[in-house]
Amino acid sequence: MLTGRCHCGAVTYEMPEQTIHHALCHCTDCRRSAGAPMVAWAMVPADQMKIDGATRIYASSEHGRRHFCGACGTGLFYTNEAVFPGLIDVQSATLDDPGALQPTAQIQVAERIGWMATAHDLPAFDRYPG
Repeated sequence: MLTGRCHCGAVTYEMPEQTIHHALCHCTDCRRSAGAPMVAWAMVPADQMKIDGATRIYASSEHGRRHFCGACGTGLFYTNEAVFPGLIDVQSATLDDPGALQPTAQIQVAERIGWMATAHDLPAFDRYPG
């Protein structure tokens, strides 16, 4: 099992290592919700998740539900019973070891921010440059 949590630790979770998919999503909805240029999602059967602590739920679309920590605001999960019945997407960057899962695809690239296609070409620093 993999473990993760929100920023403040009020919500913790365990999820299976075997995922249905692990994708980097570039859609506008995910970007706006996370305040980030993309969001990594790992999908698993909801009945295989163990979640401790209460999340708040925001209806981000007709069927989409975003689950987040009510204390610190960390986005954690996404459900959509109309499209993904019985499944839950986990924001994999909230895993205690986010490197444990390798992404297998980038999705919604039609909505990707233009500069994200070449972000790997930017100068890189191990820490904030002095």
